[in-house]
Parts: sequence; structure tokens; C-alpha cells
Amino acid sequence: MTSTPPPVAKRLPHERTHHGETIIDEYAWLADQADPETVAYLKAENSYTQQRTAHLDGLRGTIFNEIKARTQETDLSVPVRKGPYWYYSRTVEGLQYAIHCRRPVQPGEVDPPSTEDGTPLPGEQVLLDGNQLAEGHEFFALGTLDVSPDGQWLAYSTDFAGNERFTLAVKNLRTGEVLADTIPETYYGSAWSADAGTLFYVTVDDAWRPYRVWRHIIGTEVSTDQVVYEEADERFWVGVELTRSQRYILIEAHSKLSSEAWYLPADAPDAAPTLIAPRRQGVEYSIEHQDDLFLVLHNDSALDFALASTPVDSPGEWSTLVEHVPGTRLLAVDAFREHLVLTLRRDGLTGLRVLPAAGQPYDISFPEALYTVGAGENDEYDTTSFRLGYTSLVTPDSVYDCDLATGALTLRKRRPVLGGYDPDGYEQYREWAVADDGTRVPISVVCRRGTPRDGSAPCVLYGYGAYEISMDPWFSVSRLSLVDRGVVFAVAHIRGGGEMGRAWYDNGKLLAKRNTFTDFVACARHLAKSGWTSAGRLVARGGSAGGLLMGAVANLAPEAFAGIVAQVPFVDALNTILDPSLPLTVTEWEEWGNPLEDPEVYAYMRSYTPYENVSDVDYPAILAVTSLNDTRVLFHEPAKWVARLRALAPRADVLLKTEMEAGHGGPSGRYDAWKEEAFVAAWILDRLGIA
Repeated sequence: MTSTPPPVAKRLPHERTHHGETIIDEYAWLADQADPETVAYLKAENSYTQQRTAHLDGLRGTIFNEIKARTQETDLSVPVRKGPYWYYSRTVEGLQYAIHCRRPVQPGEVDPPSTEDGTPLPGEQVLLDGNQLAEGHEFFALGTLDVSPDGQWLAYSTDFAGNERFTLAVKNLRTGEVLADTIPETYYGSAWSADAGTLFYVTVDDAWRPYRVWRHIIGTEVSTDQVVYEEADERFWVGVELTRSQRYILIEAHSKLSSEAWYLPADAPDAAPTLIAPRRQGVEYSIEHQDDLFLVLHNDSALDFALASTPVDSPGEWSTLVEHVPGTRLLAVDAFREHLVLTLRRDGLTGLRVLPAAGQPYDISFPEALYTVGAGENDEYDTTSFRLGYTSLVTPDSVYDCDLATGALTLRKRRPVLGGYDPDGYEQYREWAVADDGTRVPISVVCRRGTPRDGSAPCVLYGYGAYEISMDPWFSVSRLSLVDRGVVFAVAHIRGGGEMGRAWYDNGKLLAKRNTFTDFVACARHLAKSGWTSAGRLVARGGSAGGLLMGAVANLAPEAFAGIVAQVPFVDALNTILDPSLPLTVTEWEEWGNPLEDPEVYAYMRSYTPYENVSDVDYPAILAVTSLNDTRVLFHEPAKWVARLRALAPRADVLLKTEMEAGHGGPSGRYDAWKEEAFVAAWILDRLGIA
């Protein structure tokens, strides 16, 4: 291991004064991406990290090869029917990106077609080949992939930097021609008119907030496009979609606490949008269409949400269809001609409930004690079959079709795991930690069968805890490289997420945010106390808002961990939320509070923001990973954090790795993503003494 000293960032005093407090931020200069010194510093950190981890090159290569060997590289997704076509994507060994295709439905064909070896279906048409589009680019991502109702046009959008600013294009699927009318600076989502002559799309403002819905007539100059809807309130973002019935264009505006929806007939794309229900602070609702009703999933006097309806021709009063049940969080509703399917969560697990037009509702049942289930792609409105996805910590991703009349499940595909994977060789458990305030916090655990419970096993504890996003049990091929080496993998279902309902989220945000951090520490200590591991053999891992979690627990309980992996970490949260010019800041005030206007929020965020609270303590080893073009958590947050850790905690073993051509999700190609995961996994194993 090299003894080369780490890079030292220069210190330039920069004052920040709010609510009578002046803070000196000596690393604020690192926020300037255009400054050659910033880029030079990031490259120096990359070089240092490479030198410090050079002894892991062989292990990284081994883990990459393990991931690759377990993956069926040439593979085919389960085709989804939409009109006269089956739509699917496939991957090819040696190629980074998916190829998106369709094939005509054959006479009498009911079940989705497949090939055993993942090769192309006979008669397929390639809609879009990501590998061809990505040629000459270090990064590639799709934003929108939307076929028109008549099957003639494909709207798609591309990002070659990782900053999630997409260029929208339209392809004629009959001729293969890509039209000249490309549209820059667009966001995710689009919607077609019924006659496929008009395309609706979304653009962002300077703060990366999707705020305008546009109408584009195919074949006309983009300069003549018209704004259909503009959202002036900076707390709100907008989206657009075509209902499954293909009868209505929906425009929905959401903040963190409130929402509002508009509609226009898909066969009258020039019509002005009609409001479904005016926004009310604290009331969230979303819309689905079924026949002559709009279905309204809402939280008006219903903490865990209820389902209602209102007439399409005169939206107004809501009539309750499914009552609010405390503790059963309704997440989404999918509408079909003769059925509704509710996605819900109860007792920390996801579920699906079928509501037939005639007959009794029923819940779809599954055999495992821990699992995750959710709606898959369901493009057909007039159907008796429902596509769903299922997985657990030991069961690979599985695609089922459910007969809505009987509830019977047909397994269409289970993700192949090559090399003789046997789920019976592993065990999954649900543990419960007790937080500082007495709250019971669930933990999901997976390990090799027979793993000792004497504190000797190494462990990785993963956490997120924000935005009501739940870290439900999931299967991971790359995780096997850890678990097969004896590592216990655990997920802390901490407050701030949505695992236990809306109250679980509410009690981990705003002025209750510290619950997220103390819950995670309680989970770590529970795993050690119950014999799953010990503090000296425990590595914590999280990304984005989970990266904030990593920085916070490093300050709160450094002795509880042997190492911490913080990926694209939101560790300079206070400075970011104080700056309304940055991407997402204003929309985030309802998640974190507004420290600009509220001195209590300022003081509270000041008390937990990792960058603000670095001190000279014995931190566990820290690996921070970020991306230069990330627009969600800007690269300078971990860069500043690492610089301050080096300056104020000189005994800290800290590494920073910056992807110079990527965004929030890291490298875009699958092989590059595997290499990134191998890098992190090797570092973890090294910290756990297994390398």
C-alpha cells in the first residue's frame, strides 16, 4: 500500500451569514466546475484513490468476472402487448446497452413469445439500439421511449452527459427516418394524441425543475410549439402522460406535500386543459381513468390514502371507493376495463389487491415471509391479465402474469443466475431494532445458510431513509460476491422512508430528520448485540440522501462502524438548501424545511449536516463516490466533505472517487456499472479483512 500523502485542497475563506451566525466555508471554491483547479483537485483525488487501492486490482477483476459469469448477457425481457405488437428489450453479450424491439402479435397468440437463449424473436423490428446511439460517447441514457397509439412514431430522448437534460427526437417506425424536429432541454415523460399527430413533452427551468408542458405537431418547426401548461410555483414540478385507456392526456403538478391534476381529451389535443381538483396545501392526489370516471388516490383526511372517483364530464366531489385504513398505505391504482389493482403496503411489506367490477376484492398471495411485489408493464386497458414483478433477498427478479378473474399466477420469467445459484443455500430474516425513542425499526437480513451468530461474521448495513422511498427486499447478482464470502447483508428500514406507512415518512423529515440517523445507529448496534456481527466487522453503505445518512452517522457514532461507503452523498445539505438557484432546492424545502426563512430549521439542519459537523474524532474508513455531471447531488458536496475531513480529522482514512463522465446513477453502460460495483465491493471486503 502506497505511503503517498493525500491531496490537500487549498483553503479560501468564504463567509456565509444567516440568522445572526457567520460561518467560514473554506472549500466553497470547489463548487466551480469551470475552475481548472477544481478539476485538477478531483483528478488528484482519483489518482490518490487508485494508488491507495492498487493492491485490490486483482480482487476487483475477480469480482467483475463473478458478476459477469453469473449474468446471462444475451437475454430478452418478457414481451408486453400493446395493440397489435409485443414490445420488449434485449441485451447482447459484449454490448453495454439494451436494444428495444417489437414483434407483431400472431393470430391466436395469447402468451408472450420468448426464446430460450435470449436471441431475437423471429420477425422482430428494432425500434432503438442503445449501443448505436451511444457510439462515441462515454455516457448514454434514455429519458423517454414512447410509441404512438397507431404504432407509427417513436418519441425518444437521449442524454450523453449524465445531467438528465435530454434531447427529444421522433422516429418514423415505418421508414426508419428520424425527423429533423429535435427538441433540447426536455425532461422525462411524454404523451401522444389519439391520432398520433401531436406530441406533448416537458421542459425544465434553470433550476432543473420540470415546469412546462408543450404541444408539438409532428412535422412542424419546433419554434412553433405551444405551451399547454406552465407551473409558476417553484415548489411544484409537472409531468404529462396518456391514460392507459388512451382517451385522456393527464398533466399533474406535484410538490412534496400537495398536488393538482388537469386533463384534455386525447382526440382533441388543441383543447385547453380542464382542472380536476384545485390544489390544497397538504393534500396529495393522483389520477387514473376508467370508463366515465377519474379515479382519485388521495390523502385528504386519510393519512395512508384512500381511493375515490369523480365523473369525467364534470369533475368535482369525490365519491369514496376504498376507505382509508390506518396502517395500510395505498401507493397506486392501475385501472382496466373490468378491474382495478391497488398497490399497497402493510406491516412493512408490499402487496397487490384486485378489485373486480363484479365480485369480491382479493389480495394476491405470495409464499415467502419477506418479498417485494409491484405492478409491471401493463399497457392494455381491455385485458383480463395483470403483469407484476416479484423478488426477495434470495429470489431473483421474477415476472408473473396474474389471471384477474381467479388470481392464478403464471411465471413468465425468472432472472437467470448462472453458475449454479441455489436459493436454498441462503437465508433471509426480519429483525427489529429499538430506536432511542422506543420505536421498533425493521431490518431485513440475508446471509449464507449456517452463518454463525456469534459476532464473528462481517456485515454490510444499507440505508436510505428519505422521500418516503422504501428499500424493500431486492435480489442482487453483485451482492452474491459479498455474501458468498461470508458477509451478512442487512437493510435498515429507517424512518424517512415509507416502509411502515406515511407516518414513518413524516417522522423522518423536516424537524424529525434526526430520527433517520439514530434509527440507523440503533440498527447497527442491534446487529452487533444480537450476534449478527460486531462493530469492528460492520460497513455502512448508502447513496444520495442515503449518503447524507452515511455522513451523519459517521459524526454521530463513528465507533459503530469499521467503514462507510457514501455514494453521490448529500453531505453539504445545509449549504445546498440555502441556495435557491441550485437544482431542486426550492422543491426540497417541504422535505427538509426552509433554512433561509426559518431560524429553527437553519439551526436544526446545521446540527446534523455532515460537512458542518466534521470534528477531530476517530472516524471509520470512508469511501466517497461521486459523478462530475450529477445534477441531483452536485459533485462538490463530497469533494468539500473529503477536504474538510482531511483537514480537521487528520487520522481519518478517506478516499474520494469521481466519475468524470457520469451523472447521479454513475456509469451508464452495464459493464462499466459492474466495474464500479466491483471497485466498491473490493474496498468493502478489504475493510472487513476478507480481501
